[in-house]
Amino acid sequence: MNTVISLLTNCSLTLLLITIAFWLPQMNTYTEKTSPYECGFDPTESARLPFSMKFFLIAITFLLFDLEIALLLPLPWASQINNLNLMLLVALMLVLILALGLAYEWAQKGLEWNE
Repeated sequence: MNTVISLLTNCSLTLLLITIAFWLPQMNTYTEKTSPYECGFDPTESARLPFSMKFFLIAITFLLFDLEIALLLPLPWASQINNLNLMLLVALMLVLILALGLAYEWAQKGLEWNE
């Protein structure tokens, strides 16, 4: 019974805080708050700079491979395998999967900088 009351209290407080967080900033919006600030001067150009899609794709590729390495590479050692050959085989398979992913990305010209 205490768990149910605790769960309901937590959920209701969470919903209340989310509702307040979304409604409160919308009360005091005016153009001065939403305009970009450039050292006290009015902005001469758009505040939004164009972003190169190549940088974005390289960053996403880096993020994916970095997460795969960080999460999957310690797996053979963390799984408490007593057989050394099996542990090395699992580690080799994970590195092979990463290498195949990199080769696929390279073959699809995802890493090419020139058009």
